[in-house]
Amino acid sequence: MDIRRLKSFIVIVDSGSITRAADLLHIAQPALSQQLAALEEHFGHKLLIRSQQGVSMTDAGHAVYRHAQIILRQMEQAQADASAAGNSLAGRVSVGLVPFSSAATLSVDLLAETRKRHPGILLHLTESVGQTYSQMIMNGRLEMALLHGTGPIKGVRFEPILSEEFFLVAHRDFAIEADAKPVSVNALDGIPLLLPPAYNFVRRAVDTAFTRTRTNLKVVAEVEIVRTLARAVGSGLGATVMPKAIADRIVSESSEPLICRLVSPRIEETLSLCVSDQNPLSEPALAVRDILLELTARLKG
Repeated sequence: MDIRRLKSFIVIVDSGSITRAADLLHIAQPALSQQLAALEEHFGHKLLIRSQQGVSMTDAGHAVYRHAQIILRQMEQAQADASAAGNSLAGRVSVGLVPFSSAATLSVDLLAETRKRHPGILLHLTESVGQTYSQMIMNGRLEMALLHGTGPIKGVRFEPILSEEFFLVAHRDFAIEADAKPVSVNALDGIPLLLPPAYNFVRRAVDTAFTRTRTNLKVVAEVEIVRTLARAVGSGLGATVMPKAIADRIVSESSEPLICRLVSPRIEETLSLCVSDQNPLSEPALAVRDILLELTARLKG
């Protein structure tokens, strides 16, 4: 098996078309099509379906894509291990940090600690609301992720790390008293809220809390950027309900007087470390995992 064919296959899938992949790989389209044909002949199955919209994977294609990601990462690690033989840990480690959570506040510390302890490790951080991290781990695109939920999901293993409590953050203009006591969900009936889209774990937790208490949830905008959310809340465009780490960030970044109160009944989500249950972590990945666990332990404190 020519490993270049696996690399080409991944680029075709990720780019969505053979034409775009050929441009990215700087090779002629007919030559790339021949590589794909040779790969399909090798596995004895059609891997991609072509259409005017681009390409889509068959079931066999999904299997090959997942293994290709793993094989290429192992080859990269083998090269790094050979180059750093007898020296410090080296290699590429990919980590997903779910937005709107404590995980999103760890990115800089994770980079700093990894650089300090293992300068040979190339850390690849992903913080995206548009991708399913558990699926990316199963496909080999990520080695680990901090995400909301406890599973179970076939193909990955969840290790619960901490429970995140949710807080209301609102401008004083909303006439919510600055009180150390939790604010009732019922008291938020009809208040304009700024929240992530419905597929986000944070949004689903808030939706569930309002439904259970039969409270009217008035979402006036769906915001996926924390900085934009902070500015909008500070401007009085709406309130929000967020895990404590994000609520604290919004308050700290605002020059306006904001109210931050725990919500009752309690809204909370579990933050878990997610890894593959089939492919063991490399030594560099294990080192990064240890740093992640140390950083999340500080959050507990």
